[in-house]
Amino acid sequence: MLLVDDNPADVDLTTDVLKRNPFPSNVHAVVDGIEATAFLQRQGKYKNARRPDVVFLDLNLPGKDGRSVLAEVKSNPALRAIPIIIFSTSNAHKDIESSYELGANCYITKPGNLQGFVSTVGALANFWFSCAMLPGREK
Repeated sequence: MLLVDDNPADVDLTTDVLKRNPFPSNVHAVVDGIEATAFLQRQGKYKNARRPDVVFLDLNLPGKDGRSVLAEVKSNPALRAIPIIIFSTSNAHKDIESSYELGANCYITKPGNLQGFVSTVGALANFWFSCAMLPGREK
């Protein structure tokens, strides 16, 4: 899984919850859209990166924002099948609508409290790693 978020606390907490989850997952985190694109296209220091099964993508990132990353991934035939979950603090209707228009597979607003955050990340992991059929993975 690829986690794209510039908030170190959110990265640490999400990574911790995912590592404690019963579903095996390798979490790779990057802090901006430029690194996310390089990781997904296996460029530079990410030339040997495995294609992630799922991407958790924040919208508000430095450099290249999440909307641009989403648009690039979903317009690239080699990458478009990767599920992209928007995981953002924004609950603005325009962000939700534009994310789905750009091809997001899911839009989740980050809960503002620790218990809600942990519960939401756990539920997302449960769904995407135990219920959903992902491209390139056999159940």
